[in-house]
Amino acid sequence: MRVHIGSDHAGFELKTHLLDWLAQQGYEGVDHGPVEFDPADDYPPFVLRAATAVVNDGGSLGIVVGGSGNGEAIAANKVRGVRAALAWSEETATLGRQHNDANVVAVGARMHSLDEATRLVERFLTTPFSGDERHARRIAMLEHYERSGELPELPAPPSP
Repeated sequence: MRVHIGSDHAGFELKTHLLDWLAQQGYEGVDHGPVEFDPADDYPPFVLRAATAVVNDGGSLGIVVGGSGNGEAIAANKVRGVRAALAWSEETATLGRQHNDANVVAVGARMHSLDEATRLVERFLTTPFSGDERHARRIAMLEHYERSGELPELPAPPSP
């Protein structure tokens, strides 16, 4: 499986570590930059390229890394077809895939040790989408909104 990865300066060390780890685990890591540490770089050019590559490369997943992961998740979610989940625990990494069929995980390099961050990524990459009807229904609502801009129907109010 191909895994597209992008970061900023704050995530550069973790990105480099994860590329090595991905190769050791048999994944094909695709580096969308930065290619060298620059303390003044910005995450959008790298994250948007990684996220776009995930959408254009069926069956692939993505990892975006920054200081907190928040900006990277926001940026990735601007790409139509991306469902980026901010993973801050093994459970949120798992649920991002299992319930939301997230195709990109955002990780904060300043929030976790290399080992902790690697475990988050591992959980994300190895957890399948559950396919449960309720989760698929919710994802379909989001996809419809993304395509059309039309808000989902509100549920009927409960009967008295």
